[in-house]
Amino acid sequence: MRLFLLCLIIVVPSFTFSGATQAGTCEIKYTRTACPGKEKISYKKCKGKQKCSKFKEAATAAECGTMAVKSCRNKRLTVTKSKVINALFDGQQIKASNGSDDFCTVYEKANEEFNKCDG
Repeated sequence: MRLFLLCLIIVVPSFTFSGATQAGTCEIKYTRTACPGKEKISYKKCKGKQKCSKFKEAATAAECGTMAVKSCRNKRLTVTKSKVINALFDGQQIKASNGSDDFCTVYEKANEEFNKCDG
C-alpha cells in the first residue's frame, strides 16, 4: 500500500505538469527582397532561395511572435533591401500586434534597416 501511495505521489504530478512545460513549434517564414545584383548573397541564409522557413521551440504563440519580430533584424543594409516575416505556432498562423501577417510591420527599426541599398 505504501508503495502504491508513493507511486501516486510521484507519478501523478509529473503527468499533470509535463504538459505545462512542453514547448510548441514556432515556424518563422522568411521572404527577402535583395538589393539589385545582391540576390546570391542576400538569399544565402535560405540556401540560395528567396523564401524559407526556420523552426524553433516556443512556449506560447506570443513568444513565437516575439521571435518573429526579432527575425526582421537586418544587419546587411546594402545586401537585403527588406524582409517579410510570417509565423505559425503549432501550425496556426499568428499575427503581429497590429493585426498584420508580416511581423516586420511592427519592427521598430524597419525604417533604419530596410530600403538602404544605396548606402
